[in-house]
Amino acid sequence: MFHPPISSQVTDNRGYRRMFSPKKLTLGLFFPIENFSGDEPTMQDQERLARRAEELGFAALWVRDVPLRDPNFGDVGQVFDPWVYLGWIAAHTREIALATGSIVLTLRHPLHTAKAAASVDQLSGGRLVLGVGSGDRPVEFPAFGVPFDERGDRFRHNLQILREAWSKEFPVLSSPYYGHMQDADLVPKPSAQIPVLVTGHSQQSLDWIAKEADGWITYPRALSIQSQIARRWQEALAQAAPGQFKPMVQSFYVDLTDDPDIPPEPIHLGFRGGRKAVLAYLKGLEQIGVNHVILNFKYGRRPAEEVLEEIGEEVLPLLK
Repeated sequence: MFHPPISSQVTDNRGYRRMFSPKKLTLGLFFPIENFSGDEPTMQDQERLARRAEELGFAALWVRDVPLRDPNFGDVGQVFDPWVYLGWIAAHTREIALATGSIVLTLRHPLHTAKAAASVDQLSGGRLVLGVGSGDRPVEFPAFGVPFDERGDRFRHNLQILREAWSKEFPVLSSPYYGHMQDADLVPKPSAQIPVLVTGHSQQSLDWIAKEADGWITYPRALSIQSQIARRWQEALAQAAPGQFKPMVQSFYVDLTDDPDIPPEPIHLGFRGGRKAVLAYLKGLEQIGVNHVILNFKYGRRPAEEVLEEIGEEVLPLLK
């Protein structure tokens, strides 16, 4: 357990294998699996819904990292600390991938992040897929003593420390932000290479992300616009990582109507409509090269459990 990963291939990570394969689209779910108004969900019955999502064949369960409540932001994610909650959900599931969307890499000491991620990897049987970001809520940075305009540099630096701490025994690590590490080691090590997906641009170029990350999480857009973004991603990969498959991921807020024939009507970061419109949109994303879509039920009008069942029974089988 305490030695560097046996495998340096992300394809040996169980979560990655469940979520990603070329020219195929899978579905995940953001916690909380509920619809709610305001910024704080109830977080009731989430364990049962997580197990049901696994049974239905969803590929991943996603948690967000929202360190502080910002009234201007809109919501506080799944409320609980992401690492604590991932441990809790890992104990209630067996096969579904556990993903972060995304850990704010700049506001956490990278050795703490490395240890937490490796711990979840080990305790879940290699199911963690690590989405990371540089942070987008300026109000949080003064509270942690981190200059907002340094987040791009810190993001790159912290990612490098993560990978060295995971992959080497007793690495020598020098940091202008955190100090010097020598004659000490980080345990546990992950069971295999933990996939790291960069969210948005995180103050980096798309070429850098294509080279350094194992995949990319971007934002939902109209299909015509997202097809252009997907093409740029593939072009960046062709230059930075020729021949390598690195998945493209996006979120999607959905308000599923009872009537499957209702056409789409835009809502924040998604749309309201029937399952036929949802399926058509997902099929369109699959055709342009999106590999995984994270559904968010926050703005739904129907109970989330009903929506989970309908998508799981009526939409998921048509994507396989």
